[in-house]
Amino acid sequence: DSDLNSDLLETSVPTVSFNDTPVQYAEVNGVSLGYREFGSGEPLLMIEGFGATIDNWNETFIGILASKYHVYTYDHRGMGYSSDNDAPPSISQYADDAAALMAALGYDSMNVYGASMGSSTSQQLVIDYPEKVRKLILDSNTYSVYLPETKVLLGVIESEANNSSQSQGLRNEATANLEWNGSYDGLSGITKDVMLVVGTEDILTPQEVSLQIAGQINGSWLVRFKGLPHTGYHEAPVQYGQNALNFLEMNESPL
Repeated sequence: DSDLNSDLLETSVPTVSFNDTPVQYAEVNGVSLGYREFGSGEPLLMIEGFGATIDNWNETFIGILASKYHVYTYDHRGMGYSSDNDAPPSISQYADDAAALMAALGYDSMNVYGASMGSSTSQQLVIDYPEKVRKLILDSNTYSVYLPETKVLLGVIESEANNSSQSQGLRNEATANLEWNGSYDGLSGITKDVMLVVGTEDILTPQEVSLQIAGQINGSWLVRFKGLPHTGYHEAPVQYGQNALNFLEMNESPL
């Protein structure tokens, strides 16, 4: 009910202001990563998607998460507020950066929410550094850009990789996606509590791919939001935020 949703937004839904929240910097793997932090409680690291920066998250969505968790958003190397160096771009490098950022922020491990390319990075993170991840939420997911189901996504990535008018950071992200060997072989070894989230109208990372991933991760959850597109938290921040809190706050692992 849209009236109910607007009433909720007016009365009880927390929000944050990105403009009023200073960007801080952490030195990680030879680069400086810009980040913001919100709220308090257990740490929750937000790993953003292709072409996105910390200014592109939804303020209501982040506000809901920050009502219960100490939320950190950050920019990948070469994007937004973060610097870059000459290291070859790769999804593994982004995962290394996420792991090192946790340490730089003073944590041995964090809960992680990865969206789109951030999901790919998060999959690589939990495979390479399982000890760094508490609970994991994967949103708008694929385990490779070369699947039949992700041909639209592949077209977008390829066009940006070859677009000389784009920033070097964005082109590096595209290259990293194109050169990624994928995570499929490592999925069955994931033992963390994992929830996959996808919109049924997602044409970039269709729900069928999340279903395949869920089938590989023992005990994982799959939540499909009817009628919503890729990274649906932009359109339904309350529902996505509350869904994430419900999962993170459960004490029992799914059977």
